[in-house]
Amino acid sequence: MKPARIEKKFQMPVSWSDIPFGRQYRQALQYQLRPWWPKMFGFHLLKLGHLSTEIDTKECMIAHQFSVGNDDPRFHVLAEPLALPFADKSIDACLISHMLAYSHDPHWVLREVDRVLVDDGWLIISGFNPFSLLGIGKALPFLRKQQPYCSRFFPTLRVFDWLSVLNYEVLYHRNCQVFPWHDPENWLNKHIGGVGALNVIVARKRTYPLTPTLLKFKQPKVKIGTAIGAAKRISSRSKNR
Repeated sequence: MKPARIEKKFQMPVSWSDIPFGRQYRQALQYQLRPWWPKMFGFHLLKLGHLSTEIDTKECMIAHQFSVGNDDPRFHVLAEPLALPFADKSIDACLISHMLAYSHDPHWVLREVDRVLVDDGWLIISGFNPFSLLGIGKALPFLRKQQPYCSRFFPTLRVFDWLSVLNYEVLYHRNCQVFPWHDPENWLNKHIGGVGALNVIVARKRTYPLTPTLLKFKQPKVKIGTAIGAAKRISSRSKNR
């Protein structure tokens, strides 16, 4: 298995339109996330990176929604994704659409996002599935320098492992968009999973109490034999009187 951190730097597309069938990918991602946005509450929704910025999140219940990235006037905050300028536990939900696929250090991205997320905060991740038609294309040498084959395709189980280390609970996972050239409403894309070009993960940050809880002292149990003997002695004393 190749290490997650590598020296090679990746250039993320500025827009979904820079990726072949990018419009269909964006629609498929929005279709998968639509039932989850109304379940998210809080004050701040962070959309990290160029592709996250274009995802429609109007149905999310979080009022303050803003994007973060560098070298793009569309971002509300200009900053490096590996050094977010926010206080610890200040963000309620974070969308990182294909951020791991175009990062040379995905562990660092997840740790930084975990730092700013509140307890029980929401984390939404999307990426490319290596076990799909798109993954087969990545194996072709003449396509490796083109979008989206030049990015990194992480298996879903590997991302699950990273999330478990950070103590996240995966609430939803779906591989979708089997045939990229069709819309997500197409019957094949809607009902065939497992080999979809996109993988979508909805997870939640879980925490456990670190303050030790005092145990209740157990009262010693009285043996049955001892109780019967005491009763006999009391009975004999009453008869003697």
